[in-house]
Amino acid sequence: MKRVAVVGSGGSGKSTFARSLGTTTHLPVIHLDEFYWRPGWVETPRDEWRTVQSAMVARDEWIIEGNYRNTYDIRFNRADTVIVLAPPRHICIYRALKRVITNWHQPTQAPGCPEHFDWSFIVWLWRFPSDARPALDEALAQYRGRFDLVELTTRRAVREYLSAAP
Repeated sequence: MKRVAVVGSGGSGKSTFARSLGTTTHLPVIHLDEFYWRPGWVETPRDEWRTVQSAMVARDEWIIEGNYRNTYDIRFNRADTVIVLAPPRHICIYRALKRVITNWHQPTQAPGCPEHFDWSFIVWLWRFPSDARPALDEALAQYRGRFDLVELTTRRAVREYLSAAP
Protein backbone atom coordinates (compact mmCIF):
# COMPACT_ATOMS: atom_id res chain seq x y z
CA MET A 1 0.00 0.00 0.00
CA LYS A 2 1.74 3.12 -1.32
CA ARG A 3 -0.97 5.12 -3.11
CA VAL A 4 -4.31 5.26 -1.29
CA ALA A 5 -7.45 7.12 -2.33
CA VAL A 6 -9.95 7.69 0.49
CA VAL A 7 -13.45 8.59 -0.69
CA GLY A 8 -16.96 8.79 0.73
CA SER A 9 -19.69 11.20 1.68
CA GLY A 10 -18.96 14.41 3.46
CA GLY A 11 -18.98 13.74 7.20
CA SER A 12 -17.94 10.12 6.68
CA GLY A 13 -14.63 10.70 8.45
CA LYS A 14 -12.30 10.83 5.45
CA SER A 15 -9.95 13.46 6.88
CA THR A 16 -9.66 11.85 10.30
CA PHE A 17 -9.24 8.40 8.78
CA ALA A 18 -6.57 9.59 6.33
CA ARG A 19 -4.59 11.29 9.11
CA SER A 20 -4.71 8.12 11.21
CA LEU A 21 -3.73 5.93 8.27
CA GLY A 22 -0.91 8.31 7.45
CA THR A 23 0.40 8.07 11.00
CA THR A 24 0.30 4.29 10.84
CA THR A 25 1.79 3.86 7.36
CA HIS A 26 4.07 6.93 7.32
CA LEU A 27 2.61 7.90 3.95
CA PRO A 28 2.09 11.59 3.20
CA VAL A 29 -1.54 12.70 3.49
CA ILE A 30 -3.15 15.11 1.05
CA HIS A 31 -6.53 16.67 1.84
CA LEU A 32 -8.08 17.70 -1.47
CA ASP A 33 -10.26 20.41 0.08
CA GLU A 34 -7.10 22.32 1.05
CA PHE A 35 -6.12 22.57 -2.61
CA TYR A 36 -9.54 22.91 -4.22
CA TRP A 37 -11.03 25.76 -2.21
CA ARG A 38 -9.60 29.23 -2.54
CA PRO A 39 -10.24 31.94 0.05
CA GLY A 40 -13.92 32.81 0.31
CA TRP A 41 -15.00 29.31 -0.79
CA VAL A 42 -14.07 29.97 -4.42
CA GLU A 43 -13.70 26.81 -6.50
CA THR A 44 -10.60 26.01 -8.54
CA PRO A 45 -11.38 25.97 -12.27
CA ARG A 46 -11.90 22.43 -13.62
CA ASP A 47 -8.87 22.28 -15.97
CA GLU A 48 -6.55 23.67 -13.33
CA TRP A 49 -8.00 21.23 -10.75
CA ARG A 50 -7.24 18.26 -12.99
CA THR A 51 -3.66 19.53 -13.45
CA VAL A 52 -3.19 19.96 -9.69
CA GLN A 53 -4.41 16.43 -8.97
CA SER A 54 -2.34 14.93 -11.79
CA ALA A 55 0.78 16.37 -10.14
CA MET A 56 -0.30 14.96 -6.77
CA VAL A 57 -0.79 11.41 -8.03
CA ALA A 58 2.49 11.44 -9.95
CA ARG A 59 4.28 11.04 -6.62
CA ASP A 60 5.36 7.55 -5.57
CA GLU A 61 3.54 7.54 -2.24
CA TRP A 62 0.38 9.24 -0.98
CA ILE A 63 -2.90 9.08 0.79
CA ILE A 64 -5.34 11.42 -0.93
CA GLU A 65 -8.68 12.01 0.72
CA GLY A 66 -11.66 13.69 -0.86
CA ASN A 67 -14.39 13.08 -3.38
CA TYR A 68 -14.48 15.39 -6.39
CA ARG A 69 -16.13 12.86 -8.66
CA ASN A 70 -15.01 14.62 -11.82
CA THR A 71 -11.48 13.59 -10.96
CA TYR A 72 -11.96 10.04 -9.66
CA ASP A 73 -10.25 8.84 -12.82
CA ILE A 74 -7.01 10.65 -11.97
CA ARG A 75 -6.74 9.07 -8.52
CA PHE A 76 -8.17 5.65 -9.34
CA ASN A 77 -5.83 5.22 -12.30
CA ARG A 78 -2.79 5.48 -9.99
CA ALA A 79 -4.10 4.14 -6.67
CA ASP A 80 -3.12 0.71 -5.42
CA THR A 81 -5.79 0.94 -2.69
CA VAL A 82 -9.15 2.71 -2.59
CA ILE A 83 -10.93 2.98 0.73
CA VAL A 84 -14.60 3.94 0.71
CA LEU A 85 -15.98 5.26 3.98
CA ALA A 86 -19.74 4.67 3.99
CA PRO A 87 -21.38 5.16 7.38
CA PRO A 88 -25.14 5.76 7.46
CA ARG A 89 -26.12 9.21 6.21
CA HIS A 90 -27.53 10.29 9.58
CA ILE A 91 -24.04 9.78 11.02
CA CYS A 92 -22.51 11.87 8.22
CA ILE A 93 -24.99 14.68 8.81
CA TYR A 94 -24.42 14.58 12.57
CA ARG A 95 -20.64 14.79 12.06
CA ALA A 96 -20.94 17.63 9.57
CA LEU A 97 -23.17 19.63 11.92
CA LYS A 98 -20.84 18.92 14.82
CA ARG A 99 -17.92 20.18 12.72
CA VAL A 100 -19.81 23.40 11.97
CA ILE A 101 -20.60 23.98 15.65
CA THR A 102 -17.14 23.04 16.90
CA ASN A 103 -15.23 25.01 14.27
CA TRP A 104 -17.60 27.93 13.61
CA HIS A 105 -15.78 30.55 11.51
CA GLN A 106 -12.47 28.68 11.74
CA PRO A 107 -10.74 27.78 8.45
CA THR A 108 -10.74 24.00 8.96
CA GLN A 109 -11.30 22.85 5.35
CA ALA A 110 -8.98 25.25 3.54
CA PRO A 111 -7.16 28.52 4.23
CA GLY A 112 -9.51 31.49 3.99
CA CYS A 113 -12.60 29.29 4.09
CA PRO A 114 -14.23 29.65 7.49
CA GLU A 115 -16.54 26.90 8.67
CA HIS A 116 -20.17 27.85 8.18
CA PHE A 117 -23.60 26.31 7.91
CA ASP A 118 -24.60 25.48 4.34
CA TRP A 119 -28.07 24.02 3.91
CA SER A 120 -27.29 22.80 0.37
CA PHE A 121 -24.39 20.76 1.80
CA ILE A 122 -26.73 19.09 4.31
CA VAL A 123 -29.12 18.27 1.46
CA TRP A 124 -26.18 16.89 -0.56
CA LEU A 125 -25.22 14.68 2.40
CA TRP A 126 -28.76 13.36 2.70
CA ARG A 127 -28.96 12.65 -1.02
CA PHE A 128 -25.42 11.22 -1.32
CA PRO A 129 -26.58 7.57 -1.44
CA SER A 130 -28.96 8.23 -4.34
CA ASP A 131 -27.22 11.10 -6.15
CA ALA A 132 -23.47 10.72 -5.70
CA ARG A 133 -22.86 7.11 -4.67
CA PRO A 134 -23.90 5.68 -8.08
CA ALA A 135 -21.20 7.77 -9.79
CA LEU A 136 -18.64 6.54 -7.26
CA ASP A 137 -19.69 2.94 -7.80
CA GLU A 138 -19.47 3.40 -11.56
CA ALA A 139 -15.95 4.83 -11.27
CA LEU A 140 -14.91 1.99 -8.96
CA ALA A 141 -16.27 -0.55 -11.46
CA GLN A 142 -14.31 1.05 -14.31
CA TYR A 143 -11.04 0.50 -12.46
CA ARG A 144 -11.91 -2.80 -10.75
CA GLY A 145 -8.89 -5.04 -10.50
CA ARG A 146 -6.39 -2.19 -10.60
CA PHE A 147 -6.46 -1.62 -6.86
CA ASP A 148 -7.50 -3.21 -3.60
CA LEU A 149 -10.96 -1.97 -2.68
CA VAL A 150 -12.02 -1.65 0.95
CA GLU A 151 -15.40 -0.37 2.12
CA LEU A 152 -15.84 0.54 5.77
CA THR A 153 -19.35 1.21 7.05
CA THR A 154 -18.97 1.29 10.83
CA ARG A 155 -16.71 2.94 13.39
CA ARG A 156 -15.66 -0.54 14.52
CA ALA A 157 -14.65 -1.53 10.97
CA VAL A 158 -12.58 1.65 10.71
CA ARG A 159 -10.81 0.93 14.03
CA GLU A 160 -10.11 -2.66 13.03
CA TYR A 161 -8.76 -1.64 9.64
CA LEU A 162 -6.47 0.97 11.15
CA SER A 163 -5.18 -1.41 13.80
CA ALA A 164 -4.32 -4.01 11.14
CA ALA A 165 -2.85 -1.54 8.60
CA PRO A 166 0.79 -2.15 7.66
